[in-house]
Amino acid sequence: METKQYTADKITQAAELIRKGELIAFPTETVYGLGANALDEHAVKKVYAVKGRPSDNPLIVHVSDFEMVKDYVTDIPEKTEKLVDTFWPGPLTLIFNVNANAFSNTVTGGLRTVAFRMPNNEKTLELIKTAKLPLVGPSANTSGKPSPTTAKHVYHDLHGKIAGILDDGPTQIGVESTVLDLTAADGIPVILRPGAVTQEQLEQVVGKVRVDQHLISEKEAPKAPGMKYKHYSPEVPVWIIEGDQQVFRQAIEWAKNKNQRIGLFADEQVIDMFSNEVEAVFSFGEHSVEQATKLLFAGLRSLDEQPIDVIFAQAFPESDLGIAYMNRLKKAANQKSLKIDSIFE
Repeated sequence: METKQYTADKITQAAELIRKGELIAFPTETVYGLGANALDEHAVKKVYAVKGRPSDNPLIVHVSDFEMVKDYVTDIPEKTEKLVDTFWPGPLTLIFNVNANAFSNTVTGGLRTVAFRMPNNEKTLELIKTAKLPLVGPSANTSGKPSPTTAKHVYHDLHGKIAGILDDGPTQIGVESTVLDLTAADGIPVILRPGAVTQEQLEQVVGKVRVDQHLISEKEAPKAPGMKYKHYSPEVPVWIIEGDQQVFRQAIEWAKNKNQRIGLFADEQVIDMFSNEVEAVFSFGEHSVEQATKLLFAGLRSLDEQPIDVIFAQAFPESDLGIAYMNRLKKAANQKSLKIDSIFE
């Protein structure tokens, strides 16, 4: 299969392919998604096959407006309107109870809930409107690997496997949306996956919000994507460096003593200090969690293509956007981190 690149003037063609059951990758403000007709079970099954995605992992359904959601849900909690008015379109996914048989088990993962999102990307919203269908849209990559933040990343993983890619350049945020469950029995929304919309921002709008800290094992069925203990992982092992340049120094010395070739994902100051001592680097520039988050997956992908044996990645404090950044980085590293007092005992 030839994977074609579609631009804004070709959206009608891409939408027609969606309606015919083909797969089209699309851009969002977070990462690129792998689009298929959410109402076509055969098309959705192709998404799982192409990605190598576990069948118990539910999919997010992407819509062009909130009216599309109303066609499928059993009830709409009172807090929904405030959330939609404040955060849609944007990087917030909402989980609702859905009508029986509204979607196949290939979409729900066998659950009675479905996650919905309205992405903040004009081209993708036009694609959904033109197709006149809700679209599933997991990250357009090989399952478990770093998510794609450019059309080039999508092509690298899926060329020859999907019909096309709607290209809109690099994504702006760089990590997947916040997933908020609105189906708890007590009515308190629960964050199942952190993202650019933070707990503090949500609580300013709807009051108390809980955070589910539970890490899903490989044998457990998640209620939302991205909840697995290990995820977003390159082939090269990743270690998180928690601390200043002294910790990077000790980590590099440890790796060199094991004859390991080293890659660094860090800010410009760290890169300048150690670039001559390692085999590969990816700088996210200034010491900014926004920049680190935007370039995390791109950096892991780039370093993974280099002839190295280990990646050392810079940590950030777990507050605000840093929660989402560290969530993805910890899963990429399979929860492995190095600190000043516990290095290589």
